[in-house]
Amino acid sequence: MNIQSLFQNWFNLEDIWQVLDSQTVIYLVLSIALLAIGKIINDWISPYDLNEQLTSADNKAIALSFAGYLISIVIIIHSVLNMSASKGLWADIIDTTVWSLIGILLLQVSRFINNKWLLHKFDVWKELLTDKNVGAGAIQCGAYIGSAFMIKAALSGDEETAFLVSLIAAIVYFLIGQIAFILLSILYQRVSSFDLHKEVEEDNVAVGVSFGMTLVAVGILLSGYLMKFDSFIGLAVWFIIGAFLLMVCRTLVDKILLPKASLDAEISEDRNWGAALIEGCGAIGLALILTALLG
Repeated sequence: MNIQSLFQNWFNLEDIWQVLDSQTVIYLVLSIALLAIGKIINDWISPYDLNEQLTSADNKAIALSFAGYLISIVIIIHSVLNMSASKGLWADIIDTTVWSLIGILLLQVSRFINNKWLLHKFDVWKELLTDKNVGAGAIQCGAYIGSAFMIKAALSGDEETAFLVSLIAAIVYFLIGQIAFILLSILYQRVSSFDLHKEVEEDNVAVGVSFGMTLVAVGILLSGYLMKFDSFIGLAVWFIIGAFLLMVCRTLVDKILLPKASLDAEISEDRNWGAALIEGCGAIGLALILTALLG
């Protein structure tokens, strides 16, 4: 491309019509409606009133959890909208609506699974509603987003695949993600010098941020593989490699970025959520790089 072509592209008026396309407005309205439906479903299923928790109770734990839920819905809608083959406007609207609603329901299932098995040593709702435990909210937020990436992987297949096959794939990939989260929690507990559940129950925000962001990293890792390959054996190997590297990443953050302090001590004893944020960003960054390196 020469300089003249570059300037022509910069001032190309034809691209304006892509922005002003009426279908863009239709899908924007649909996306907003789906987010509203997601909130309504969450209100039906949750044992709390969201408006009351966010305003009267000023509950930041619920706010963080619900923010992760909303972002997860957006990830799913984004995945559906990016499907390359179009079946026509109304067929695409139906596909977007159906798959988004399926994704929303799976996110609610993920909350149940993670409350029962991922954080099984205490009452999650008590921590969120009574104690306003931001650490527990951070973990629930990370689990939502990690689950959304797994659902996204299921929606990235061949557009010609039958609906039932795609639905089965979505459920299977989703369940794989939930199992991976539980396995990671066991590994995370093994390599950490602190008790994950005990620290979260004691309102340690740093531990919640660290583990929640690690769940997001696992979701990115597994979905990155599933968007390119089908073998579950390969996925198991990839999970083992990825989980090992994520734990190595914790060590590197400790030794390189925080050479004068112990990462575990900063997170568990000093409750330094800034250090936890750096660790979590390192894990997500590593996951993104690893998925980019996949063949």
